[in-house]
Amino acid sequence: MSGRRSRSRQVSGTSSISEEQINDLIIKLQQLLPELRDSRRSDKVSAARVLQETCNYIRNLHREVDDLSERLSELLANTDTAQAALIRSLLTL
Repeated sequence: MSGRRSRSRQVSGTSSISEEQINDLIIKLQQLLPELRDSRRSDKVSAARVLQETCNYIRNLHREVDDLSERLSELLANTDTAQAALIRSLLTL
């Protein structure tokens, strides 16, 4: 194990995570990412790439949520109050 890793474990206190656990989590993240999910097992994808793609994916999801929220706000503003109330009640379920 590198000196940097052992120092970071000492600094972090009692909770430590093994390199094997980190690798398992990276594999799980890779399986969740559409961009990397279909990579063959034989294709080695670096942990750095998986983390970068994860960040990109989360940013894209945030943009989609913002866009959908804006579209919903416009829809609610342009519908009559009874329909808007119904939509709002459905959203709060």
